[in-house]
Amino acid sequence: MEAGGVGVGLALQTRAAGFGTGRRRGGLQSPIGSLRVAEPAGAAVAVRARGSKPVAPLRAKKSSGGHENLHNSVDEALLLKRKSEEVLFYLNGRCIYLVGMMGSGKSTVGKIMSEVLGYSFFDSDKLVEQAVGMPSVAQIFKVHSEAFFRDNESSVLRDLSSMRRLVVATGGGAVIRPVNWKYMKKGLSVWLDVPLDALARRIAKVGTASRPLLDQPSGDPYTMAFSKLSMLAEQRGDAYANADVRVSLEEIASKQGHDDVSKLTPTDIAIESLHKIESFVIEHAADNVVGDSQSESQVRRIQTL
Repeated sequence: MEAGGVGVGLALQTRAAGFGTGRRRGGLQSPIGSLRVAEPAGAAVAVRARGSKPVAPLRAKKSSGGHENLHNSVDEALLLKRKSEEVLFYLNGRCIYLVGMMGSGKSTVGKIMSEVLGYSFFDSDKLVEQAVGMPSVAQIFKVHSEAFFRDNESSVLRDLSSMRRLVVATGGGAVIRPVNWKYMKKGLSVWLDVPLDALARRIAKVGTASRPLLDQPSGDPYTMAFSKLSMLAEQRGDAYANADVRVSLEEIASKQGHDDVSKLTPTDIAIESLHKIESFVIEHAADNVVGDSQSESQVRRIQTL
């Protein structure tokens, strides 16, 4: 796989004797797959994880709205590209980790960001599925347990944290383990903050079968989704706030004069995310310069004593 012009081979190597098996530890199966990063040599073959297909370049398309929509699409694409070029200088190859509730658009926005930044994109849920050898997170929860999934999720994030020039869409619950923040803090973390009502409507529309923590056998899909999301948000709210950057869809919609976040495009959210990343990096770079200057002054004062 190409990562910013440098080939990076991503292979999954099992810790146990057979792929798809694991040793029992404390009543739970231990994570069975570990991402190994290696520079390609000779006839090494790059392995692309499922769910990390490249995104087609942004192209403005004329929709039924006519020339105005076409013009807006071109403006969006140009603004996105310009902002990505500005941000690249400050990123210096650091990875970007997108966090947020399930259904918040992390994968969609992440693919757009990776495309314009020239980064590679990975979905941590898809990598866990590949490591475990199962087709879905829901099946992993059913056959094993949530704890088993979380162990493998942490292993995936640990190995990704050793890489550079990646945009990673994390699972909704990745934030609940402190060790995962240790890995994500090696890069920059971005919280996509979406109103619960909008999340519930979005999830109810597509169904909850692929989301084990939301799947309910009966009841109104919206009501059930909103109730469960509210409980999860209360449990995870403080954890999401650990992110370096918060991107509020309500704030973006307000700035654009919308009364509903569903009117925002993924590109709108990607542009705001890049803007917030740039502001964060510049601010903290300035703090580091001030800190270094103060340290040098203190050293000079001590030397004159």
